[in-house]
Amino acid sequence: MADYYVNNRAQTNGDHEVHVSGCGYMPGDAKYLGDFASCWPAVTEARRTYSTANGCAYCCPACHTS
Repeated sequence: MADYYVNNRAQTNGDHEVHVSGCGYMPGDAKYLGDFASCWPAVTEARRTYSTANGCAYCCPACHTS
C-alpha cells in the first residue's frame, strides 16, 4: 500500500498527474487521494475530481497513458 496524490495544476497537455508519496516529480500543490495497493484505484479516485487524471511516467508508469 502507498499514499497517492494528484497534481491540482494541469500539465500543458491537460493531464493532472497522479504520484506516489516520495516521487521526485510530485508538486507542492497536490491533493491527497488515499492509500492504495496500486496506481489504478488512485487514478480512478483522481478522475472523480479531474477527468484527465493520468499516472506519472516515473512513479506510476503502469498508469501513464499520455
